[in-house]
Amino acid sequence: MMQNTNQEKSSQISRWHNFETQDAINQATLNRILEAAKDAIASRGRFSIVLAGGSTPKSVYALLKNAQADWAHWHVYHNDDRCLPVDNSERNSLMARTTWLNHVAIPANQIHDIPAELGNIEGAKAYAQTLAGVPEFDLVLLGLGEDGHTASLFPNQAVDNSADAVPVFDAPKPPADRITVSQQRLSNTREVIFLVTGAGKQDAVNHWRNGVAIPATLIQPKNGVDVYCYGVKF
Repeated sequence: MMQNTNQEKSSQISRWHNFETQDAINQATLNRILEAAKDAIASRGRFSIVLAGGSTPKSVYALLKNAQADWAHWHVYHNDDRCLPVDNSERNSLMARTTWLNHVAIPANQIHDIPAELGNIEGAKAYAQTLAGVPEFDLVLLGLGEDGHTASLFPNQAVDNSADAVPVFDAPKPPADRITVSQQRLSNTREVIFLVTGAGKQDAVNHWRNGVAIPATLIQPKNGVDVYCYGVKF
């Protein structure tokens, strides 16, 4: 059973969805991604999705591996990554590839990893160039940290919208050097789904719903955001 509530915080419109099991949130996310892809391809001939890292997205990617879709028209991006070698198990790009992308027929030139192995400054410059000609995203997937961070937008760090992708220094979670897509570019999308699972996220959810300006509230697409939750109360 899914329950929905609506509220507006700061300039962000948020729609909250509570799921009773991990399987339910995974299946709902899978279904929404596939529906968004079908609609985008029918309307515009392409589907651009921005991926999140983390365990819940990984479970969804494992389902996508076996899904039927018009993969030839998918364009895949990432919301952030860690400045580590390409084969490091902590790289979001490696997780997405091994779990899903290596197993479906998305053309290689339509999968756009963040070149974080170049370092946060040069890698951010390169990814900003990749994103420069990309139209509005169709769907952005995001997670939520226990501290309220999303992508690699952390509390008490300067907001940087100077480019579509920007370097992150001194991240409170290792590794300190990262690259993130800016909140302005993440907000330039038709749809956003936050995936929030686990009781450890309760304080962040409480802050969010009570109007505290956590980083997740920086994502403000004109159509609002949908927050899919499991294991938290509201």
